[in-house]
Amino acid sequence: MFNKIKTTFLVLFGMAVLWSCESNLDLVPEDNRETAASAFKDPEAYKQFLAKLYAGFAISGQDGPAGDADLSGLDEGFSQYMRLYFKLQELTTDEAVIGWNDGTIKDLHNQNWTSGNEFIRTMYSRVMYQIAQSNEYLRQTETSVLDSRGVDSSLRTEIATYRAEARFLRALSYWHALDLYGNPPFVTENDPVGAFLPEQTSSAELFSYIEGELLAIESEMKAPGANEYGRADQGALWMLLSKLYLNAEKYTGNARYSDVITYTNKVINSDYSLVEDYQKLFLADNNTNGAQNEIIFPITFDGINTQAYGGMTFIIHAAIGGDMDPDAFGVNGGWAGLRTTSALVNKFLENEDDAIEEVGDERALFFTEGQSKEINDISTFTDGYAVAKYKNVDVNGNPGSDPTGDFPDTDFPMFRLADAYLMYAEAVVRGAGGSQADAVSYINELRERAYGDDSNNISTADLSLNFIIDERARELYWEAHRRTDLIRFGKFSDGGVWPFKGGVPQGATTEAFRDLFPIPASDLGVNTNLTQNPGY
Repeated sequence: MFNKIKTTFLVLFGMAVLWSCESNLDLVPEDNRETAASAFKDPEAYKQFLAKLYAGFAISGQDGPAGDADLSGLDEGFSQYMRLYFKLQELTTDEAVIGWNDGTIKDLHNQNWTSGNEFIRTMYSRVMYQIAQSNEYLRQTETSVLDSRGVDSSLRTEIATYRAEARFLRALSYWHALDLYGNPPFVTENDPVGAFLPEQTSSAELFSYIEGELLAIESEMKAPGANEYGRADQGALWMLLSKLYLNAEKYTGNARYSDVITYTNKVINSDYSLVEDYQKLFLADNNTNGAQNEIIFPITFDGINTQAYGGMTFIIHAAIGGDMDPDAFGVNGGWAGLRTTSALVNKFLENEDDAIEEVGDERALFFTEGQSKEINDISTFTDGYAVAKYKNVDVNGNPGSDPTGDFPDTDFPMFRLADAYLMYAEAVVRGAGGSQADAVSYINELRERAYGDDSNNISTADLSLNFIIDERARELYWEAHRRTDLIRFGKFSDGGVWPFKGGVPQGATTEAFRDLFPIPASDLGVNTNLTQNPGY
């Protein structure tokens, strides 16, 4: 469904983004437009437009990998949704550094960004663009509009499901806006089309809106596993609700951990199952090798049909350098950028002087040959262990479908069952009810997969918040959860230290206001309804 996007509905994209408050110097839509009436003469256009909503998380324009961008103002590869989200969630933490000097990119790990940071600004624009497209999809599929087009009942039944998925995708992007920026501008399909200044919402109001949207569409989404691979179903919705509730205390001041128990139980009691080999989750065939039974919601990539310089292309290529062999990763070369810090590596070691090669935890997917564990110079790729987690090869070592070796087939696992296990266990430890025995059992399922036996299983006495945050790092590193996790545990800004945080080799604490990113200065400059987040 998502591999090829037709151009018949390009008319809608410009309509969807006109409310954005970016100035002419920043991101603006690029268009080749028909009219809405002609675009929807083909009944398939409804599904094609839905496909574009999904594809917006994976690609950055109409042709791919570059040349007909959705947004202008930053390089099309740099401005891709998942590439930006990965950077903000990972480069700001102990899990990743990047050696490049592109603009203000190093300010992310240094935690000294400003409201003019182009990566923070462009992520904001991507999120708002996705929301705007979803709004336009909902406008174009309202009952009165379908009546005017004479859409038949069978297609309307399908469109009802499509609308629920569009609302889910909008809720997902609004959750990203809530988590990253706290108080973004707020627009729905009920607002006018055209240039206007949207009102700013509060974190508490946006939390309630996202929760309400997800609860409203729960019964309209397809059952877990009943939808096409790559499309959202009830399992994806329950995971998003669980993530929302898990962080509710930070968003609203009110804990909702008991709701985490409720919705992770729904996920766990569905037909999802752990794949037997952790590495399979991050290979080119993770849509067919068994990992698809654990991955609840992927961002799908295809080396032929969804080509972009962001997403998995970035994550895989940028993590290769030094003595690493690109062929072993199914690509044609490395970009020598991404590595990790010793803070993550040490979470796999009993003692910091131990060799990572002797660790029995199969999740410790690090490349160490020619690499030093400690970083002296972030710009030097061989400073810091490389991460060999994601590969564009299948279980037999065969490379992905793109013969050039540029673009991978590997899907990004945004939500997967292991995270539901960890969220459930955390909510139990935080006193939300549930079963301690179940929590320990779920953690041990992950550890038995990691170690191959029960020799490193834990007991109830081991189940603590400190253990949970470290286990989340061991299981979920480089899956774009870390910043949110550290904030929830009070360890992101003024409560945590890791190498080069604060811009110094030993690391330093930073100001608490950095738990939220700033509203971009460019948007504040044109929308008088917006107030900057404190500290910026």
